[in-house]
Order: sequence, then structure tokens, then C-alpha cells
Amino acid sequence: MTEAARRRFPWGLTVVAALALALLLSLGVWQVQRLHWKQGLITQAETAVARPPAPLATVLASGSPEFRKASIDCPGLASAPYVELQSIHDGQAGVRLISACRPAGQERAFLVDRGFVADEISARPPVASSTVPMTVAVELRQTPPPGAMAPPPQQGRFYARDSAAMAEALQVGEVSPWTLFALTSSNPEWQALHPSAPPAAFSNNHLGYALTWFGLALALIAFYIALLRRKLSPQSATPSERGNRTTKEPL
Repeated sequence: MTEAARRRFPWGLTVVAALALALLLSLGVWQVQRLHWKQGLITQAETAVARPPAPLATVLASGSPEFRKASIDCPGLASAPYVELQSIHDGQAGVRLISACRPAGQERAFLVDRGFVADEISARPPVASSTVPMTVAVELRQTPPPGAMAPPPQQGRFYARDSAAMAEALQVGEVSPWTLFALTSSNPEWQALHPSAPPAAFSNNHLGYALTWFGLALALIAFYIALLRRKLSPQSATPSERGNRTTKEPL
């Protein structure tokens, strides 16, 4: 590189471009790592869902209870107190009935999502103190705390799955972080109640994000090379540099 080219070399732009390139590549690599993590999570969920129900204590001791099915004994669940959670099921608005249950051998109570009731159904299961035996199949889900923007409950109806607030409303104290979604009905005589676990929604767009970051990195490289060629081309030299180059040429 000649002295004139060295003076025209965009050192500052090169440093900025190198830093931007490193950032774009690191974001792309991070999204690839997230892709592998999400694929593993989806596989884990599919494997867990396919396993048959087991006793709750066995499932909790497995180390990976998420999406596992369990069988629980919950006396009096059919007439247990409940709170309502605003929800949508198969495109239909309604509520999910949430009760508390302390299965035998468990130190803390669990919130049991008994199922969905459509809005046009005004009737509800009876509430009464009972010890009638009740065995239901459930699916375990870990419930994160609601976001800061979640609306507060109104007149006993919740608009976010706030386990702590639901437990307080049901007067059961601290509850397990695992919510039990009923797969079999606690009130089989009442057909309006539809027990179900919400579908596991895993958005897996990490490959697209990774390609976007790597594509931007390639575009940055192409832009830098084009700019560098233009900067170092003879046409970009100043008149004084062209004059010096002419005087140095042999006659």
C-alpha cells in the first residue's frame, strides 16, 4: 500500500465495521444456540406428554415433571371452592375453574385447573364441604408469575394466572409452583365442564432470526468491501496526490 493509500485508508470506519460485524455474528450464534435449546425443549415436552400417568409423588421426583401426566387423589374436588380465570378454548370465550387440592403425602396444596366453562353457561358446580373420594388424571405445568401489566382480578374473576393471588382467594396459603390441569372431569355428571390442558405453544423462530443476523453480517462485509475499493481507487485521490503521482512517473 502506498503512502497516499495509507493516508486514505478508513481506519475509523474499519474499527466500527469490525465491531458491528462481531456483534451481528454473536447474535447469529446466540440464535443458533437458542434454536438447539428450543428443539430440545420441544422434544422433551413431546416425550413427557406421551408417557402414561404415574403417581404424583413419582412424577415430582422424576426431576422433569413439566408436561408429565399424573394421577391424584383429591377428596371433595367435585364440590371444592373455586376461582374463575378468564380464558378462550377452541375459539370460544369462557372461564376455567381453579380449585385447591392437597394430595396425600404432599406438604403444600396444588392449584387444580378443573377445566373450561363457556360464557353462555351460567350454572356452576355446587360448593360444599365434602370428603367424597375423587381421583383425576392431571398434567403438570409450571406457572410463571403474571406480568406487571396483568389486570387485577375483579369480583372473583381472574384475568391472569396468578397462583399466589388465587391461593389467597381460596385461603389455602402457599401453593406448589406446579399447576395441575385436569384431563378427566371432576364433575362427570356436569357436561358443561371441559377438562383439558392448554396446548404447549412453543414459538421456534430462532432459525429465521439467526439467518437474519448472518445475512446482515454478509451485507455489512459487502458494503465495507465496496466502500474500501472506492476509497482506495485512483479516482478517489485528491488533486495534489494525483499531481505527485504524475511528477514521479519516469519520462
